[in-house]
Amino acid sequence: MGKSSLLVLVVAVAALAGVLLSVNLPRKTTEAAEPAPAPQPTAGSAKAIFAGGCFWCMVPPFDRLDGVLKVTSGYTGGSVPNPDYEQVSTGETGHAEAVEIVFDPARISYQQLLEIFWENIDPLTDEAQFCDAGSQYRTAIFYHDETQRQLAEATKKAEAAKLKAPVVTEIVAAGPFYAAEDYHQDFYKKEREHYRLYRAACGRDRRLQELRERAAAMPTRR
Repeated sequence: MGKSSLLVLVVAVAALAGVLLSVNLPRKTTEAAEPAPAPQPTAGSAKAIFAGGCFWCMVPPFDRLDGVLKVTSGYTGGSVPNPDYEQVSTGETGHAEAVEIVFDPARISYQQLLEIFWENIDPLTDEAQFCDAGSQYRTAIFYHDETQRQLAEATKKAEAAKLKAPVVTEIVAAGPFYAAEDYHQDFYKKEREHYRLYRAACGRDRRLQELRERAAAMPTRR
């Protein structure tokens, strides 16, 4: 075999090897994997913002509902832009821990979301919820328009009548909502045991049951 033929053969073998390596071997990269893009709200969707104490516990009741597109834990109602958890925890920023719910009004109504909200909070306790005390744990409904405000006011009145006691839950216009750190998002899914222990120790379900029993024991108007 001549030198020229041998050179052509070497080049061909090298090229073939390069093709095989590129097909069969995974490429190394020094870049971190990109997170999956979050689902975007569809046209015609709406938002609801509720504060009900620790936002870890306010995600599950809405997350499982048909028509709810996304539930985000975050902070709202304060004066400091882009606060972090440590800042909000001091109670000095004015924010409340809250959840922002993106929903499809054709599949679930704002009225239905309000009903779920009231079932999952203690509306009789001011500046605290269950074992968590401080203004950041207050209960509140942050409305986006007049329809939401009117529905919120009507359901608050009904809740007070049902429990025969003053309801301290705030109803205020929605302002900027700041998503909490990734660690807090879907906490009940990512840290199941931690979440279970916290919820049990905090007495949330025990107090909610007490409120349900109180409402059931109240005489109804004829």
